Amino acid sequence: MEQVHLTHSRATSLYCPSCKKEYNIHSIQNFATCCNQPLVTNYNIKNVSKSIIDITDSSMWRYAQLLPLFNKDNLVSLQEGGTPNFLLSKAASTLNIHKIYLKDEGVNPTGSFKARGISVAVSKAKELGVTHIVIPTAGNAGGALSAYAAKADVKATVIMPRHTSETLKEECMLYGAELILLDGLIDACGKKAAQLKEEKGYFDMSTLKEPYRLEGKKTLGYEIAEQLNWKLPDVIIYPTGGGTGLIGMWKAFKEMKEMGWISGKLPRMVVVQTENCNPMIQTLNNGFIPEMYLATQTKALGLAVPKPFATDLIIDAVRASNGIGISVSEEEMERGIEDIAGSEGILLSPESSATYVGLKKLIEKDWIHEDETVLLFNTGSWYKYR
Repeated sequence: MEQVHLTHSRATSLYCPSCKKEYNIHSIQNFATCCNQPLVTNYNIKNVSKSIIDITDSSMWRYAQLLPLFNKDNLVSLQEGGTPNFLLSKAASTLNIHKIYLKDEGVNPTGSFKARGISVAVSKAKELGVTHIVIPTAGNAGGALSAYAAKADVKATVIMPRHTSETLKEECMLYGAELILLDGLIDACGKKAAQLKEEKGYFDMSTLKEPYRLEGKKTLGYEIAEQLNWKLPDVIIYPTGGGTGLIGMWKAFKEMKEMGWISGKLPRMVVVQTENCNPMIQTLNNGFIPEMYLATQTKALGLAVPKPFATDLIIDAVRASNGIGISVSEEEMERGIEDIAGSEGILLSPESSATYVGLKKLIEKDWIHEDETVLLFNTGSWYKYR
Protein backbone atom coordinates (compact mmCIF):
# COMPACT_ATOMS: atom_id res chain seq x y z
CA MET A 1 0.00 0.00 0.00
CA GLU A 2 1.27 3.51 -0.89
CA GLN A 3 2.38 5.46 2.16
CA VAL A 4 0.30 8.58 2.91
CA HIS A 5 2.08 11.49 4.59
CA LEU A 6 -0.33 13.35 6.82
CA THR A 7 -0.11 16.92 8.11
CA HIS A 8 -2.17 16.06 11.20
CA SER A 9 -4.63 18.75 10.15
CA ARG A 10 -7.35 19.34 12.71
CA ALA A 11 -9.84 20.43 10.03
CA THR A 12 -13.13 18.55 10.33
CA SER A 13 -15.71 20.13 8.01
CA LEU A 14 -16.88 23.24 6.21
CA TYR A 15 -19.90 25.23 7.30
CA CYS A 16 -22.16 28.08 6.27
CA PRO A 17 -21.60 31.05 8.62
CA SER A 18 -25.24 32.05 8.29
CA CYS A 19 -27.24 28.88 8.99
CA LYS A 20 -24.33 26.67 10.25
CA LYS A 21 -25.11 23.86 7.80
CA GLU A 22 -22.03 21.63 7.40
CA TYR A 23 -20.36 20.58 4.14
CA ASN A 24 -17.94 17.76 3.35
CA ILE A 25 -14.34 18.97 3.48
CA HIS A 26 -13.19 15.98 1.41
CA SER A 27 -15.26 17.02 -1.62
CA ILE A 28 -14.85 19.95 -4.02
CA GLN A 29 -16.91 22.83 -2.67
CA ASN A 30 -16.99 25.80 -4.98
CA PHE A 31 -19.06 28.94 -5.16
CA ALA A 32 -20.75 29.72 -1.87
CA THR A 33 -23.31 28.00 0.30
CA CYS A 34 -27.02 27.49 0.75
CA CYS A 35 -27.28 31.06 2.08
CA ASN A 36 -24.98 32.56 -0.58
CA GLN A 37 -22.22 33.07 1.96
CA PRO A 38 -18.55 31.99 1.87
CA LEU A 39 -17.81 28.56 3.29
CA VAL A 40 -15.69 28.51 6.45
CA THR A 41 -13.46 25.69 7.77
CA ASN A 42 -14.15 24.03 11.12
CA TYR A 43 -11.33 22.60 13.29
CA ASN A 44 -11.15 20.39 16.33
CA ILE A 45 -9.18 22.74 18.60
CA LYS A 46 -10.25 21.60 22.02
CA ASN A 47 -7.32 21.53 24.46
CA VAL A 48 -4.77 22.47 21.78
CA SER A 49 -1.50 23.98 23.00
CA LYS A 50 1.08 26.10 21.21
CA SER A 51 3.29 23.01 21.00
CA ILE A 52 1.52 22.13 17.73
CA ILE A 53 3.45 24.96 16.03
CA ASP A 54 6.29 23.48 14.01
CA ILE A 55 9.10 25.79 15.08
CA THR A 56 11.46 24.15 12.56
CA ASP A 57 9.38 25.63 9.72
CA SER A 58 9.84 29.37 9.11
CA SER A 59 6.93 29.58 6.65
CA MET A 60 3.22 29.91 7.43
CA TRP A 61 3.00 26.12 7.25
CA ARG A 62 4.37 26.04 10.81
CA TYR A 63 0.63 26.19 11.64
CA ALA A 64 -0.18 23.17 9.43
CA GLN A 65 -2.42 21.54 12.05
CA LEU A 66 -4.65 24.60 11.83
CA LEU A 67 -4.78 24.51 8.03
CA PRO A 68 -7.01 22.23 5.90
CA LEU A 69 -4.46 20.11 3.99
CA PHE A 70 -4.47 16.43 4.94
CA ASN A 71 -1.72 14.97 2.76
CA LYS A 72 1.71 16.62 2.73
CA ASP A 73 2.38 15.23 -0.73
CA ASN A 74 -0.10 17.81 -2.02
CA LEU A 75 1.63 20.76 -0.34
CA VAL A 76 2.43 23.54 -2.84
CA SER A 77 4.71 26.02 -1.11
CA LEU A 78 7.22 28.67 -2.15
CA GLN A 79 8.05 29.48 1.50
CA GLU A 80 5.28 32.02 1.96
CA GLY A 81 4.66 33.71 5.29
CA GLY A 82 7.09 34.36 8.12
CA THR A 83 7.17 38.00 7.00
CA PRO A 84 8.77 40.74 9.12
CA ASN A 85 6.87 43.03 11.46
CA PHE A 86 8.71 46.36 11.54
CA LEU A 87 8.44 49.09 14.15
CA LEU A 88 7.85 52.44 12.46
CA SER A 89 9.57 54.43 15.19
CA LYS A 90 9.83 57.74 13.31
CA ALA A 91 6.19 57.65 12.27
CA ALA A 92 5.14 56.82 15.83
CA SER A 93 7.15 59.76 17.17
CA THR A 94 5.74 62.14 14.56
CA LEU A 95 2.15 61.05 15.16
CA ASN A 96 2.61 60.75 18.94
CA ILE A 97 1.46 57.13 19.10
CA HIS A 98 2.90 54.52 21.46
CA LYS A 99 3.88 51.98 18.78
CA ILE A 100 3.21 51.52 15.08
CA TYR A 101 4.01 48.16 13.51
CA LEU A 102 4.11 47.40 9.79
CA LYS A 103 3.58 43.80 8.71
CA ASP A 104 5.50 43.66 5.41
CA GLU A 105 3.84 41.17 3.08
CA GLY A 106 5.70 42.52 0.07
CA VAL A 107 8.56 40.09 0.76
CA ASN A 108 6.33 37.06 0.11
CA PRO A 109 6.81 34.92 -3.00
CA THR A 110 5.39 36.84 -6.00
CA GLY A 111 5.65 40.02 -3.94
CA SER A 112 2.34 40.16 -2.08
CA PHE A 113 0.16 38.73 0.66
CA LYS A 114 -1.80 36.82 -2.00
CA ALA A 115 0.83 34.05 -1.74
CA ARG A 116 -0.64 32.92 1.60
CA GLY A 117 -4.16 32.26 0.43
CA ILE A 118 -3.15 30.91 -2.95
CA SER A 119 -0.67 28.43 -1.43
CA VAL A 120 -3.40 26.84 0.69
CA ALA A 121 -6.05 27.03 -2.03
CA VAL A 122 -3.86 25.48 -4.72
CA SER A 123 -2.61 22.80 -2.33
CA LYS A 124 -6.16 21.86 -1.40
CA ALA A 125 -7.30 22.01 -5.04
CA LYS A 126 -4.50 19.60 -5.93
CA GLU A 127 -5.56 17.32 -3.07
CA LEU A 128 -9.13 17.31 -4.41
CA GLY A 129 -8.05 16.52 -7.99
CA VAL A 130 -8.59 19.93 -9.62
CA THR A 131 -6.67 20.28 -12.90
CA HIS A 132 -7.60 23.75 -14.23
CA ILE A 133 -8.13 26.89 -12.11
CA VAL A 134 -9.53 30.25 -13.19
CA ILE A 135 -9.19 33.45 -11.16
CA PRO A 136 -10.43 37.01 -11.64
CA THR A 137 -7.86 39.44 -10.27
CA ALA A 138 -6.90 43.07 -9.90
CA GLY A 139 -3.30 41.86 -10.36
CA ASN A 140 -1.46 40.30 -7.44
CA ALA A 141 -3.73 37.27 -6.95
CA GLY A 142 -3.32 36.40 -10.62
CA GLY A 143 0.46 36.47 -10.35
CA ALA A 144 0.35 34.32 -7.24
CA LEU A 145 -2.01 31.77 -8.81
CA SER A 146 0.17 31.59 -11.93
CA ALA A 147 3.26 30.81 -9.84
CA TYR A 148 1.65 28.24 -7.55
CA ALA A 149 -0.20 26.56 -10.42
CA ALA A 150 3.14 26.20 -12.25
CA LYS A 151 4.64 24.64 -9.12
CA ALA A 152 1.63 22.31 -8.75
CA ASP A 153 1.55 21.36 -12.44
CA VAL A 154 -2.02 22.65 -12.65
CA LYS A 155 -3.36 24.79 -15.50
CA ALA A 156 -4.26 28.42 -14.69
CA THR A 157 -6.39 31.02 -16.46
CA VAL A 158 -6.08 34.57 -15.14
CA ILE A 159 -8.66 37.26 -15.97
CA MET A 160 -7.41 40.77 -15.35
CA PRO A 161 -8.52 44.37 -16.05
CA ARG A 162 -6.81 45.73 -19.16
CA HIS A 163 -5.52 48.79 -17.27
CA THR A 164 -3.46 46.66 -14.84
CA SER A 165 0.28 47.36 -14.79
CA GLU A 166 2.43 45.61 -17.38
CA THR A 167 4.57 44.03 -14.63
CA LEU A 168 1.54 42.18 -13.25
CA LYS A 169 0.49 40.99 -16.71
CA GLU A 170 3.98 39.82 -17.66
CA GLU A 171 4.53 37.74 -14.52
CA CYS A 172 1.37 35.71 -15.24
CA MET A 173 2.57 34.94 -18.75
CA LEU A 174 6.10 34.08 -17.61
CA TYR A 175 4.64 31.51 -15.20
CA GLY A 176 2.77 29.98 -18.13
CA ALA A 177 -0.79 31.03 -17.29
CA GLU A 178 -3.40 31.88 -19.89
CA LEU A 179 -4.07 35.62 -19.52
CA ILE A 180 -7.39 37.20 -20.50
CA LEU A 181 -7.67 41.01 -20.39
CA LEU A 182 -11.02 42.80 -20.06
CA ASP A 183 -12.25 46.37 -19.86
CA GLY A 184 -13.65 47.38 -16.47
CA LEU A 185 -12.87 46.35 -12.88
CA ILE A 186 -12.62 42.98 -11.13
CA ASP A 187 -16.41 42.51 -11.11
CA ALA A 188 -16.32 42.20 -14.91
CA CYS A 189 -13.49 39.66 -14.57
CA GLY A 190 -15.54 37.72 -12.03
CA LYS A 191 -18.43 37.36 -14.48
CA LYS A 192 -16.04 35.96 -17.09
CA ALA A 193 -14.59 33.50 -14.55
CA ALA A 194 -18.09 32.27 -13.70
CA GLN A 195 -18.77 31.81 -17.41
CA LEU A 196 -15.62 29.71 -17.88
CA LYS A 197 -16.51 27.65 -14.83
CA GLU A 198 -19.93 26.94 -16.29
CA GLU A 199 -18.81 26.31 -19.88
CA LYS A 200 -15.47 24.55 -19.39
CA GLY A 201 -15.61 23.18 -15.85
CA TYR A 202 -12.71 25.25 -14.54
CA PHE A 203 -12.37 25.55 -10.77
CA ASP A 204 -13.24 29.15 -9.81
CA MET A 205 -10.77 30.56 -7.26
CA SER A 206 -12.52 33.92 -6.89
CA THR A 207 -12.14 35.61 -3.53
CA LEU A 208 -14.11 33.65 -0.91
CA LYS A 209 -16.00 31.61 -3.50
CA GLU A 210 -13.82 28.70 -2.49
CA PRO A 211 -13.04 28.08 1.18
CA TYR A 212 -9.27 27.85 1.41
CA ARG A 213 -7.75 31.19 0.44
CA LEU A 214 -9.33 32.38 3.69
CA GLU A 215 -7.37 29.77 5.66
CA GLY A 216 -4.08 30.89 4.15
CA LYS A 217 -4.79 34.53 4.96
CA LYS A 218 -5.73 33.45 8.47
CA THR A 219 -2.06 32.77 9.14
CA LEU A 220 -1.52 36.54 9.25
CA GLY A 221 -3.34 36.53 12.58
CA TYR A 222 -1.29 33.68 14.00
CA GLU A 223 1.97 35.29 12.90
CA ILE A 224 1.07 38.68 14.33
CA ALA A 225 0.26 37.11 17.69
CA GLU A 226 3.41 34.98 17.77
CA GLN A 227 5.67 37.85 16.68
CA LEU A 228 4.23 40.13 19.39
CA ASN A 229 4.63 37.48 22.09
CA TRP A 230 0.90 36.65 22.07
CA LYS A 231 -0.18 40.22 22.90
CA LEU A 232 -2.22 41.69 20.06
CA PRO A 233 -2.19 45.38 19.07
CA ASP A 234 -5.04 47.67 20.06
CA VAL A 235 -5.90 48.52 16.46
CA ILE A 236 -5.33 46.79 13.10
CA ILE A 237 -5.80 48.90 9.99
CA TYR A 238 -6.37 46.81 6.89
CA PRO A 239 -6.70 47.80 3.20
CA THR A 240 -9.91 46.05 2.21
CA GLY A 241 -10.90 44.95 -1.28
CA GLY A 242 -12.41 41.46 -1.11
CA GLY A 243 -11.72 41.36 2.63
CA THR A 244 -10.17 37.89 2.90
CA GLY A 245 -7.30 39.06 5.10
CA LEU A 246 -9.53 40.97 7.50
CA ILE A 247 -11.95 38.06 7.86
CA GLY A 248 -9.07 35.58 8.10
CA MET A 249 -7.31 37.46 10.89
CA TRP A 250 -10.54 37.77 12.84
CA LYS A 251 -11.08 34.03 12.46
CA ALA A 252 -7.53 33.38 13.71
CA PHE A 253 -8.01 35.62 16.73
CA LYS A 254 -11.21 33.80 17.71
CA GLU A 255 -9.51 30.42 17.27
CA MET A 256 -6.56 31.48 19.40
CA LYS A 257 -8.88 32.81 22.08
CA GLU A 258 -10.77 29.50 22.12
CA MET A 259 -7.48 27.61 22.51
CA GLY A 260 -6.32 29.95 25.27
CA TRP A 261 -3.32 31.23 23.31
CA ILE A 262 -4.36 34.86 23.77
CA SER A 263 -6.49 36.71 26.30
CA GLY A 264 -8.04 40.13 26.77
CA LYS A 265 -9.66 42.38 24.20
CA LEU A 266 -9.22 41.65 20.51
CA PRO A 267 -7.99 44.45 18.21
CA ARG A 268 -10.37 47.01 16.80
CA MET A 269 -10.47 46.21 13.08
CA VAL A 270 -10.39 49.13 10.66
CA VAL A 271 -11.44 48.85 7.01
CA VAL A 272 -9.62 51.30 4.72
CA GLN A 273 -10.77 51.91 1.16
CA THR A 274 -10.12 54.49 -1.53
CA GLU A 275 -12.68 57.19 -2.26
CA ASN A 276 -12.77 55.89 -5.85
CA CYS A 277 -14.05 52.49 -4.68
CA ASN A 278 -15.42 52.28 -1.14
CA PRO A 279 -18.46 49.97 -1.08
CA MET A 280 -17.72 48.76 2.46
CA ILE A 281 -17.54 52.32 3.79
CA GLN A 282 -20.87 53.01 2.10
CA THR A 283 -22.33 49.88 3.69
CA LEU A 284 -20.90 50.55 7.16
CA ASN A 285 -22.13 54.15 7.12
CA ASN A 286 -25.50 53.70 5.41
CA GLY A 287 -26.39 50.04 5.90
CA PHE A 288 -26.37 49.54 2.13
CA ILE A 289 -24.62 50.60 -1.08
CA PRO A 290 -26.56 53.51 -2.65
CA GLU A 291 -28.32 52.61 -5.89
CA MET A 292 -26.45 55.27 -7.87
CA TYR A 293 -23.03 54.31 -6.44
CA LEU A 294 -20.38 53.89 -9.15
CA ALA A 295 -16.84 52.66 -8.43
CA THR A 296 -14.02 54.00 -10.58
CA GLN A 297 -10.43 53.04 -11.34
CA THR A 298 -7.84 53.55 -8.59
CA LYS A 299 -4.06 53.31 -8.28
CA ALA A 300 -4.71 50.93 -5.39
CA LEU A 301 -5.55 48.00 -7.67
CA GLY A 302 -6.34 45.63 -4.82
CA LEU A 303 -9.01 47.99 -3.47
CA ALA A 304 -10.92 48.12 -6.76
CA VAL A 305 -13.60 45.63 -5.70
CA PRO A 306 -17.02 47.27 -6.26
CA LYS A 307 -19.08 44.37 -4.89
CA PRO A 308 -17.26 42.29 -2.25
CA PHE A 309 -18.83 38.85 -1.97
CA ALA A 310 -18.13 38.60 1.77
CA THR A 311 -19.76 41.90 2.75
CA ASP A 312 -21.60 40.33 5.70
CA LEU A 313 -18.46 38.74 7.17
CA ILE A 314 -16.48 41.98 6.80
CA ILE A 315 -19.17 43.94 8.60
CA ASP A 316 -19.41 41.27 11.31
CA ALA A 317 -15.66 41.53 12.03
CA VAL A 318 -15.66 45.32 12.10
CA ARG A 319 -18.71 45.63 14.33
CA ALA A 320 -17.78 42.77 16.67
CA SER A 321 -14.42 44.42 17.27
CA ASN A 322 -15.86 47.93 17.73
CA GLY A 323 -13.99 48.89 14.59
CA ILE A 324 -14.65 51.46 11.90
CA GLY A 325 -14.29 52.15 8.17
CA ILE A 326 -12.52 55.09 6.55
CA SER A 327 -11.84 56.31 3.00
CA VAL A 328 -8.72 58.00 1.64
CA SER A 329 -8.08 59.86 -1.60
CA GLU A 330 -5.71 59.00 -4.43
CA GLU A 331 -3.63 62.09 -3.62
CA GLU A 332 -3.40 61.16 0.07
CA MET A 333 -2.12 57.69 -0.86
CA GLU A 334 0.59 59.21 -3.06
CA ARG A 335 1.73 61.50 -0.23
CA GLY A 336 1.67 58.60 2.21
CA ILE A 337 4.06 56.60 0.03
CA GLU A 338 6.47 59.56 0.02
CA ASP A 339 6.16 60.08 3.78
CA ILE A 340 7.05 56.50 4.77
CA ALA A 341 9.73 56.13 2.08
CA GLY A 342 11.42 59.34 3.24
CA SER A 343 11.21 58.61 6.96
CA GLU A 344 11.34 54.83 7.34
CA GLY A 345 13.11 53.72 4.14
CA ILE A 346 10.19 51.46 3.12
CA LEU A 347 8.27 51.70 -0.15
CA LEU A 348 4.57 51.03 0.37
CA SER A 349 2.12 49.92 -2.28
CA PRO A 350 -0.83 52.32 -2.76
CA GLU A 351 -3.12 50.00 -0.77
CA SER A 352 -0.61 49.94 2.07
CA SER A 353 -0.18 53.69 2.05
CA ALA A 354 -3.94 53.84 2.57
CA THR A 355 -3.48 52.19 5.97
CA TYR A 356 -0.98 54.87 7.01
CA VAL A 357 -3.25 57.68 5.79
CA GLY A 358 -6.17 56.03 7.57
CA LEU A 359 -4.14 55.99 10.78
CA LYS A 360 -3.46 59.73 10.51
CA LYS A 361 -7.14 60.47 9.93
CA LEU A 362 -8.25 58.35 12.89
CA ILE A 363 -5.75 60.08 15.16
CA GLU A 364 -7.18 63.43 14.03
CA LYS A 365 -10.66 62.14 14.88
CA ASP A 366 -9.36 61.09 18.33
CA TRP A 367 -10.47 57.52 17.55
CA ILE A 368 -6.90 56.25 18.11
CA HIS A 369 -5.09 57.48 21.22
CA GLU A 370 -1.45 58.13 22.04
CA ASP A 371 -1.10 55.18 24.44
CA GLU A 372 -2.25 52.62 21.84
CA THR A 373 -0.38 50.18 19.62
CA VAL A 374 -1.40 50.09 15.96
CA LEU A 375 -0.55 47.59 13.23
CA LEU A 376 -0.49 48.56 9.54
CA PHE A 377 0.08 46.41 6.45
CA ASN A 378 2.30 46.56 3.42
CA THR A 379 0.28 44.09 1.39
CA GLY A 380 2.46 44.12 -1.71
CA SER A 381 5.70 45.32 -3.21
CA TRP A 382 5.72 48.86 -4.61
CA TYR A 383 7.83 47.61 -7.53
CA LYS A 384 4.94 45.59 -8.95
CA TYR A 385 2.94 48.71 -9.72
CA ARG A 386 5.36 50.16 -12.27
